Formats: sequence, structure tokens, C-alpha cells
Amino acid sequence: MRSDRMKQGIEKAPHRSLFKAMGYTDEEIARPLIGVVNSANEIVPGHIDLDIIARAVKDGIRLAGATPVEFPTIGVCDGIAMNHEGMKYSLASRELIADSVEVMAMAHPFDALVMIPNCDKIIPGMLMAAMRINIPAIFISGGPMLSGRLGGKKIDLISVFEGVGALKSGRIDELQLRLLEDNACPGCGSCAGMFTANSMNCLTEALGMALPGNGTIPAVFAARRRLAKLTGMKIVELFERDIKPRDIATTAAFRNAIAVDMALGCSTNTVLHVPAIAHEAGVPLDLEVFNEISRQVPHLCSLSPAGSHHIEDLNSAGGIMAVMKELACKRLIDPACMTATGAPLADSLAAAAVVDSDVIRGLDNAYHSEGGIAVLRGNLAPDGCVVKQSAVAPEMLVSMGRARVFDSEEAAVADILGGKIRAGDVVVIRYEGPKGGPGMREMLTPTSAIVGMGLGKSVALITDGRFSGGTQGAAIGHVSPEAAEGGMIGLVKDGDVIEIDIPNRSISLRIDGAELEGRRKNWVKPEPKIKTGYAYRYSLMVTSASTGAVFK
Repeated sequence: MRSDRMKQGIEKAPHRSLFKAMGYTDEEIARPLIGVVNSANEIVPGHIDLDIIARAVKDGIRLAGATPVEFPTIGVCDGIAMNHEGMKYSLASRELIADSVEVMAMAHPFDALVMIPNCDKIIPGMLMAAMRINIPAIFISGGPMLSGRLGGKKIDLISVFEGVGALKSGRIDELQLRLLEDNACPGCGSCAGMFTANSMNCLTEALGMALPGNGTIPAVFAARRRLAKLTGMKIVELFERDIKPRDIATTAAFRNAIAVDMALGCSTNTVLHVPAIAHEAGVPLDLEVFNEISRQVPHLCSLSPAGSHHIEDLNSAGGIMAVMKELACKRLIDPACMTATGAPLADSLAAAAVVDSDVIRGLDNAYHSEGGIAVLRGNLAPDGCVVKQSAVAPEMLVSMGRARVFDSEEAAVADILGGKIRAGDVVVIRYEGPKGGPGMREMLTPTSAIVGMGLGKSVALITDGRFSGGTQGAAIGHVSPEAAEGGMIGLVKDGDVIEIDIPNRSISLRIDGAELEGRRKNWVKPEPKIKTGYAYRYSLMVTSASTGAVFK
């Protein structure tokens, strides 16, 4: 056992003494020691209940004859961090989480790990750590929040963000906004739509790193606790059989996960996180893989923010395994991949079924013939940029408009909510990339304001920052190279014409060559916005969004 390094032999008597100081018995110490990585806290709704999940996991580990040892990680709530300086630290927290799990698992050589995340950066951070450490590991999330109800209609967090824009434009009053605020988030769990947290939890299941149900069983369901106990039992089996993350997360498994991404219409943040996880697993994954699979895999589920369904509906319809079973009908999934069940994916698919074809459509009745995400390229983004095409209004798939340029999110939001953005404008927000932000802020506020003010079908937004999974509309992010690195987006001026052609994966700035050269000569690299602490160090080490914003 790996844990023998810290507990076996005469020379480890002092180590055992320290375990006994915490109440561990000789029998508990002799058993396999399973690290339980719990990201519970009192600032993230998706994490407020994770102590309950952790207790169930530890029960399962003990039932299977091993000893659980719990330790924590940090976790940022993207919704609460949104639209202020705090969002500069959200993406950056992903690397801290990965590093902290690595530190704990190397300093204390556990035999295996159970990861308990739930929200946006915690999931990929833990997945990156699992791939890096490569000891037996399994994931169990806290589960999705139920949708709220107001006037017989389902609502969620995005309803409130969009409500702010609706109030500013006079479409609702303050009482209606207050009712949205009070009812949109009814309890614990990751926010109810196909936003980043739920996208990543579903893809963790599709990748094979979690048991079936991990992505969709609601947080408040008893089935979530049962799944946690089963997960605790299963990790002991994975340890005994020496099944490691890199045995599961193969090239084929990553392609399976991207296929599910396209079928679900997941958050564009997956295009940051999946390559970063693959990087840690030693699996080459170019951005063009997303376009390749997007053209092959239809969009089968229309979930909030693009549609009216929520994760609870996807769960009731059969969940991720049912989606994968449908995709397998046309060999869009590789069923031979090993999974955290200890068996090939095919075994789980055999037990799956679509029980609501309104929520999970068949391949011959897809919402869109292509997948939910597209990677665009052109002179404005030679290294690529990303859009959730399944959430774009048909009239905005091909568009042309005049640029309205802002050097920060705050400046853009002020003009949007101030009524200064008009139909046909292309809002450009720059110097918000991984280095320039720093931290590549998620911009749910400006996109929601645009939609809330009734401009979602006439205004595009382009940024070297990124968007929430709750974003809808022609919101194009991850523009690479970013402005702070001298990318073309840093040379755009008010009034420039920008052409967007999502079906043909193209984005271009119409500009004369001589004019462009003059702008390049006059461009001055900006001073860092933050010059101290972790955010500054992050800005020095982080790479482009096109490479998953991993560290050098």
C-alpha cells in the first residue's frame, strides 16, 4: 500500500503515534487510507451541504473495509464573485486547488482519493490534480440545485441576472425583481441550469471519473446520499484493482466527454477546463477537436439558459448515461472505455434508457444538427475564440456590426445599463484575458444585461475574457491571443466593422493593412492591473485561453 510509507515498520512508530493522537486505532491505521477531499464551505450554495456528502462517502469507505481521512480545499462562488474584482480570482483558484490537492496527497501518501467538488473551478481543479497524482480516484459532486418557481414558471439564477437588465429598461419593476431574487435559488446545490458547474459535473461522469448519476441527481435527493455511499465503497475496489485516473481518462474518454458536451450544449468554460485536464493526463487535445466533434454530434438537450429545461429534468429523463446511449446508436461514443464503475462504459449504457424524449431528443429529432459549442478563427482571433452556438438566436449566427470598445467589464456594463448600446453594435471588452484581467473574468453581468434589455437578438459581445455557462446570445469569448499579449482585439477601435459567421467558424475585423500596421506600431503594452500577491504571480505564469490557461 502507498500509505505504508507513513505507517509501516518500527521507524514509523512516531507517525503512528500522531495518527493515534487523532483517535485512529491500530486497525484503522492498518487498513487502506483513503483521502476524502471535501470542498465544503459557507460561501458557495453548491458546497454548503458537502459535509453531508462527505459523511456518506466515509460511511461507504468504512463499509468496504478501508479508513477515510478527510481534508479540505478552497472554493469560489462565481455568482457571488461576479462583476467585481473578486472574479479575477475565480479561474486562478483552479490552479491553487489542483496544487493543494497534490500537496496533501504527496505529503501524506494516501492509497486513493475521493474528490467532493460541486462548483465551477473546484471540479476541474480536482480533476487536474487526480490526473497529475495518478493514484486511484473517484468523484462525487454535491449535485444540482432545483429550479425555482414563480408564477407557475421555472426560474434560476440567470433569471435574476437578466432581471437587472429588464428593470433598467423598464420591462419589470423593483417588486418583480425582488420576487425573482427571493425565488430563483430555492436551496443548496450547483445552480440549476447547464451552467459551468453542472457542465463539468456531467462531463466528469461522461469522462468516466464518477459513477452514473453524478452529474444530474439533485442535491436534495436521497439518491445523492446513496450515490455518495456507493462512491465510497467503489473507491476501495478501484484501489484493490489499481485502476488509476489515467487508465480511465484516455483520448477516447476525452472524446466521449466532448461529444456529451456538444449534445448537452454545455458552458463554453468546458473549452478551458477539458484541455487543462487533458494536459495533466498527458493527452494531446487541440481546440480543433471541439469543432470536429461539434460537426458530428447533434444538440439533443435544450437546457437553461438556452432552453426551458433544467438539470432536474435531465435527471428524470434518464441522465447522462441515457444521452450517451443515444449517441452510441450512431457510434458517436466509444463504449469500450474503462470507467470508475470498474467496468467498461458499455455496461452502464446497457442499464440506461431515455424516458422523456422531450428532454433528451433522438438523433433524428435534434434541436440543432451540430453540437452546442463552436470554435471560431480569423484575423481577430487567429488562435481561436469560443461561442455557445446553441444559445445564439438564428438571426445572430451570421452578423456584421460596428465595434463599441471597452477596456474593462465595468465600463461596458455602465454603457449597457445606461442605454448607450444600440441594435447592431458589437460590444468589445478587452484586457480581461488570463494575463490582462488578470484571471479572465467571467462576464455574466454584461451578457445578461444585453438579453434583459431586449438586445439579445441584435447585439454581439466579443471578449478575451470568458462567459458564464448561464450566458446566452452571440457572446464570443476566449479571444486568443488576448489584448495584453498584443492580440488583434487590443487594436480594435470604435466604429470598426466586425464580421461574425458562426456556421463557417469565422470572425474577422475589416481593416486596411496599412491602418492595422500603424495601430500595431502605436500599441503600448499595459501595466499589470494587479501588481501584488497571487493574482500578480498568476498573470506571470498563466498561458493563453487557447491552451486551457494552464501554467507555463
